[in-house]
Amino acid sequence: MGSTVCRAVNADPDLELVAAVDPHHAGLDMHQVTGCDLPLQVAPDGQAFIDAGVDVVVDFTHLDAARGNLLWLAEHGIHAVAGTTGFSDDDYAEFRTAFSDSNCVIAPNFAIGAILMMRFAEMAAPFFETAEIVELHHDAKLDAPSGTAMLTAERMADASSEWAADPTKTEILVGARGGRGPADIRVHSLRLRGMVAHQEVILGTTGQTLSIRHDSYDRDSFMPGVVLAVKAVPGRPGLTIGLDSLLDL
Repeated sequence: MGSTVCRAVNADPDLELVAAVDPHHAGLDMHQVTGCDLPLQVAPDGQAFIDAGVDVVVDFTHLDAARGNLLWLAEHGIHAVAGTTGFSDDDYAEFRTAFSDSNCVIAPNFAIGAILMMRFAEMAAPFFETAEIVELHHDAKLDAPSGTAMLTAERMADASSEWAADPTKTEILVGARGGRGPADIRVHSLRLRGMVAHQEVILGTTGQTLSIRHDSYDRDSFMPGVVLAVKAVPGRPGLTIGLDSLLDL
């Protein structure tokens, strides 16, 4: 994902790629790592951001690393855009306090189509009594359910308080009905090779169902949202969660 972000930033005429940090590729020429023809080498740590005078850093690391990275960026007054999922309410509270001299946008999904999918599911929720969410990701994803699935369930639960009870009395295989999300909306997670990021929301009421699905087939699908967040974050004080407000949804 980092290489894709570097190429997207480098390709945007309004942005300038000035540094990249990856301890596993430190010392390599930028072209070797990202394909960007820039006279830069990949750096081993965040000091490169300070040396380069960066305005915004994009973080797509894993959860434990991202916690420390975001707090370090806040401490040094650097704006942050993060696509890492799994942060707790305590994490968000800490980020809200930390980002006082700079700003942060955290989004579980940067695909604009996925943001619309969540909005459509939220709009549909009051008209249906039952709903389930199926999210499908590549087999290297470490957390389940995805942040997008959890956020979708939260928004649907907030949009309607009237959901039918699950009729299941016996699970032949424990977990066969998925996990219980907000309002007991069932969430099912699939991890398969060949997938990138996919989600389907299925809503049902008497005599009809509604399926709302989004598919990302390539990491490039996230880049318009990443670039949008990079450009917007300097003007979004404190912590912003999700791209919705950046899209006026």
